[in-house]
Amino acid sequence: MNWDDVRYFLAVARHGSVRAAAASLRVNHSTVLRRISQLEQRLGAHLFKKLPSGYQLTDVGEEICELAEQMDATSTLLETRVFGRDQSLSGVLRVTLAPSLVTDLLVPDLAHFSACHPEIQLEILTSHETLNLTNRQADVALRLVYDRSTLPEHLFGIRLHDVFRSVYIAKGLLDRQAAGKAGSLKWILKTEDGAPPDWARSSLAPDLNSPIKANDLQVQAAAVRAEMGITVLPCFIGDADPQLVRVPDVGIQHYGTLWLLTHGETRRTKRVRLFSDFIRERLRGYATLLEGSELTA
Repeated sequence: MNWDDVRYFLAVARHGSVRAAAASLRVNHSTVLRRISQLEQRLGAHLFKKLPSGYQLTDVGEEICELAEQMDATSTLLETRVFGRDQSLSGVLRVTLAPSLVTDLLVPDLAHFSACHPEIQLEILTSHETLNLTNRQADVALRLVYDRSTLPEHLFGIRLHDVFRSVYIAKGLLDRQAAGKAGSLKWILKTEDGAPPDWARSSLAPDLNSPIKANDLQVQAAAVRAEMGITVLPCFIGDADPQLVRVPDVGIQHYGTLWLLTHGETRRTKRVRLFSDFIRERLRGYATLLEGSELTA
């Protein structure tokens, strides 16, 4: 039996969708269909029922899935243990972190690391979700954690820095508002957050009707620069932008804490340890920016 065919089968079983499985495996959906067909022909049985809601395992598929999960766990354990004993400073290093941490903070540092260690093939995976470090979707994760109890117990975590946020407005818009030429200002709100929290309320924008909605910090920051209104941003984004200023009657508020996460096996690898030490040192240099104290120091 071809293990690759089993991997494709597991992806469809887990996601219930060929397209979602293809996205997780980073292949075309036709490749997934072909692999499933090969496995079914080899086993002489149908493994899925195609329903309007997606792909559902047949009875045979359920039995195969249990065995496939065991094979996957064994394969992953073998791979991570071998990777954990790799003490070379060459090869792939997968790092996952939120897009804003890359674009607004760490790009120069990642470039410096890559230049200093050209034999390490750095893969930067931007995501707000915790990719699976156990099966090496990523080797190192840098995550902004809002609740420590949500940290996966099987991962090795290092607490780094607290991150604070405030409310920001474009300088030009603030000047026009002070001169009485701006009218009523709008809130630019994250789609999933609803209304701004009490600490963020400002006399500049007391009206919450018809806010502008965005699903990304970069969009929020761009909308503020375009003088569309005011919004809540992490201080490392807002304070570093020369076009933005903090709304005068609002302070700063704790946003979350940066954690460096690695897996118990892979964290022993030399290039994982090297990158972890490097990023911890670089983040120390950003402490005042992350904590929002750079403007008040």
